[in-house]
Amino acid sequence: MNTGALAGRTIFITGASRGIGKAIAIKAAKDGANVVIAAKTTEPHPLLPGTIYTAAREVEEAGGLCLPCVVDIRFEDQISKAIEQTVDKFGGIDILVNNAGAIGLTGTLNTAMKRFDLMMGINARGSFLTSKLCIPHLKKAKNPHILNITPPLNMRPNWYAENLAYAISKYGVTLSVLGMSEEFKSDRIAVNALWPRTAIGTAAVEALAGDIGIKYSRKPEIMADAAYIIFQHTCDQMTGQFMIDDEVLMNAGITDLDCYAVTPG
Repeated sequence: MNTGALAGRTIFITGASRGIGKAIAIKAAKDGANVVIAAKTTEPHPLLPGTIYTAAREVEEAGGLCLPCVVDIRFEDQISKAIEQTVDKFGGIDILVNNAGAIGLTGTLNTAMKRFDLMMGINARGSFLTSKLCIPHLKKAKNPHILNITPPLNMRPNWYAENLAYAISKYGVTLSVLGMSEEFKSDRIAVNALWPRTAIGTAAVEALAGDIGIKYSRKPEIMADAAYIIFQHTCDQMTGQFMIDDEVLMNAGITDLDCYAVTPG
């Protein structure tokens, strides 16, 4: 499925030491892209394997060049330093993927404010800040993209009722797509959202949902393949869109999705 479309382009991905972010990084690397792994993890976590350095090795083994950067997107100085290092090493930024996220699936009364602040700081504020700092460089790119890993707008109350704090934080990311796609349309920056149809079989999902949750999940590669298709469009063709992974694939003519199932059949 790789066409070489991302060869030589620079893609800055937050939260890419594992899961969906890493899958997108490896997909881009197969084209020969320059990949920036911007994430916090430098030492292995007992439940969540992978660091920025192990991810960087996988990217390079896949055929790309990689710059691992220690970044907590709650802190402007860390993002700015990573962007400066990216521009020094690769000459610019073509694509930003706002993938880093914090999750807490609790109702209002059971949500600790420390967790609320963490989700707002990483999800809504962190993605906004990273976009803000990358946009001056994206304006100089030939076919610039911002892709936020965030759900489409949904005003059904049941989506909010059980996980309100998390929903508020993620819809901050979603609203950034709506606003920035219009704000930067004249700069030809495509700003879109991508979200999975099902749970994605990552270590984080396994920690939250256990073996049963993983059984009915899809592999992170479905999100990577969908992102890859999006990146091949221009702003004139696709911006301000809220897309679901399997719909992107099916619209591109990929209808057999069995290969993405964690549990075949």
